Amino acid sequence: MNEEINFILDSTKESMVNALKHLEKQFVNIRAGKASPAMLGSVMVDYYGSQTPLAQVANVNTPDGRTITVQPWEKGMLQEIERSIMIANIGFNPMNNGETIIISVPPLTEERRHELAKQAKAEVEEAKISIRAARKEANTDIKKTEDASEDLQKNAEMDVQVLTDAHVKKADDLYIAKEKEILTV
Repeated sequence: MNEEINFILDSTKESMVNALKHLEKQFVNIRAGKASPAMLGSVMVDYYGSQTPLAQVANVNTPDGRTITVQPWEKGMLQEIERSIMIANIGFNPMNNGETIIISVPPLTEERRHELAKQAKAEVEEAKISIRAARKEANTDIKKTEDASEDLQKNAEMDVQVLTDAHVKKADDLYIAKEKEILTV
């Protein structure tokens, strides 16, 4: 096969894999009722003037399925971490006991579970749009290859479609698993 077409196929696959990786990151932010340190993954703390991820200034643990504890490495950071969790607007009310920050993760209502499932579905649709955009770009690039025969171009387009179908199916599979996790009480 033509080197240029191989490069197009490789970069297309990489784009599609990146769309799925992004989807998985978005899914981590959609909580399914069980406490997880990843729920605070988006929290940024003002650490001596620079925005720093919470995990780099404190130890984040889940002693049980309904509680997250945040133990700062420097006691002076307690108020700043507490403020950052509230600013992050992730629906948690942190409690400061002077040494650690304790967050109670409330159980999800049935209505909230369905909202989160819809949110997950929207993220899957975004991933599929990215995958299809990669397909469109690849097909456009394949048509522009001048030193490839028509048959070679058609075969490459079929390969791109196979890649697209496989990645769309993976996105759907990820959604099915996430939906089950969200809706399971």
